[in-house]
Amino acid sequence: MSPTVPSLAAALANAELLYERVTLESVIADMGRQIDVALDGERPVFLTVMNGALIFAGQLALAIRTDLEFDYVHATRYRGDTAGSELMWLREPQASLRDRIVLLVDDILDEGHTLKAVRDDCYQRGAKKVLIASLCTKQHDRLVDGIASDFNGVELPDRYVFGYGMDYHEQGRNLPDIYALRDD
Repeated sequence: MSPTVPSLAAALANAELLYERVTLESVIADMGRQIDVALDGERPVFLTVMNGALIFAGQLALAIRTDLEFDYVHATRYRGDTAGSELMWLREPQASLRDRIVLLVDDILDEGHTLKAVRDDCYQRGAKKVLIASLCTKQHDRLVDGIASDFNGVELPDRYVFGYGMDYHEQGRNLPDIYALRDD
């Protein structure tokens, strides 16, 4: 680990617990029921944004009763940093999206640059509708125009968050709770 990157233990010592696993699991179960109603029996492409959404997507998929076709994309603006930069595509969807509903699943809607780019790409590939499911949405006024979650789990403060799929310098994705660094 780089000497300039604090350890996960140091981050946890300077963090506030926002949501525990039991709360998140309940929220995700509710989202699954809402998505089933919205899909109305139509089989969507369940498109996970890697790596952050991995944990959330697995639990959400189990909460949805409608049959799903699975695929994933890997697009990032963070690459281990705590601030985003230019979007980098690591993997594009392989499933045909033409005339399909796409359920685009991501861990967090922050400013929305990544989700908007992926959503727009789905439409360019012929998707007839893209529904966005995010575990979290940050509360601030920097959201990109034209992007919103159709299904959102929890609201987060405008601070750096990690755990439950979200990383702190590529650490802590597997923490079972969501934490926010304290403003010092």
